[in-house]
Amino acid sequence: MKVNEVPQDITYYEGEKRACYALNDEGKYVIVPSSGWSSEEVVNGLAVAELAASLEETRKAVLSGLKSPLVYHMERRQMTPEILGKTAGIAAFRVKRHFKPGIFSKLKLSVLDRYAKALAVYGEELKTVPK
Repeated sequence: MKVNEVPQDITYYEGEKRACYALNDEGKYVIVPSSGWSSEEVVNGLAVAELAASLEETRKAVLSGLKSPLVYHMERRQMTPEILGKTAGIAAFRVKRHFKPGIFSKLKLSVLDRYAKALAVYGEELKTVPK
């Protein structure tokens, strides 16, 4: 796409612009500000709706005792067990074990604190999900 073809269709970014790469007249890539375009708005809206639906399913699974609250908070931060494990300094296989409510309920305070810090939540908040 050329510099003069960079879309400026929407205000999806609430008045802000984001950087896009485009070709200038010399055929070199340059950064051009863009307010976005309608296709991008549709795709982003669908992705956000899908994430919200998945998070709601996880919340219900936690409330019914099938998963630990750790899963909910991890998904809310759009993390994977591997990312959460690296951030908290806990092996990914242990993170996955902590998805089981029985195991999660027996975790030491020091482990819960590491999770809380990695997920940017308070310790008590980590043990619950919204009703």
